[in-house]
Amino acid sequence: MRLRRIDSEQDIADGLAELAALDPRLPAIIAGAGTVDLRRRPAGFEAMVAVVTGQQVSRASADAIFGRLKTLVDPITAAAILAGGEALLRQAGYSRPKIATLLKLSETVSAGAIDLDAVADLPSGDALPLLTALHGIGPWTAEVYLLFAAGHADVFPAGDLALQIAAQDAFALAGRPDAKAMRQMAESWSPWRSVAARLLWAHYREMRGRDATPAP
Repeated sequence: MRLRRIDSEQDIADGLAELAALDPRLPAIIAGAGTVDLRRRPAGFEAMVAVVTGQQVSRASADAIFGRLKTLVDPITAAAILAGGEALLRQAGYSRPKIATLLKLSETVSAGAIDLDAVADLPSGDALPLLTALHGIGPWTAEVYLLFAAGHADVFPAGDLALQIAAQDAFALAGRPDAKAMRQMAESWSPWRSVAARLLWAHYREMRGRDATPAP
């Protein structure tokens, strides 16, 4: 079975139309969400570094740190990170845990133990265990990588705080849903869960006036 991907603005439009048909609550949310952005970037090591950079920090902070790293080393490769070592990553502004994650990731990629481009072509059920087996790569990081770098159409980062806040507001829930509740909610949006996630991030942007989408 061919892997469905989100590669273009037309794919987003098709996904939104399908979601509106799947869930009668969504047309009003789609109408008020403004532009639902594609935010695709090529899969591979640099894309994973960008996602790791966005772990548990604001979009603005992540963009600033990743931008500094790009001025220090471009292109961002596993070999370049290993050559610069801890000093390079500290200069860019990474925290100690992220430095450890990125150095271990660089070692793993350089040793040929994982091919991040090849993983992007696997079904998400096969790709996620390979990614979460890496040091410092949890479900959120793996799912965001597959969503924005691999273009998977049916991935939903249920642990994302902005998605949870957006869902609470969009669906007038009494409390903020946790990751388990979000996963259950998103089941009805398959096979377009990646577009549903983008829609909720767009709703959050309109609701809060700032972008929390975890992709540069």
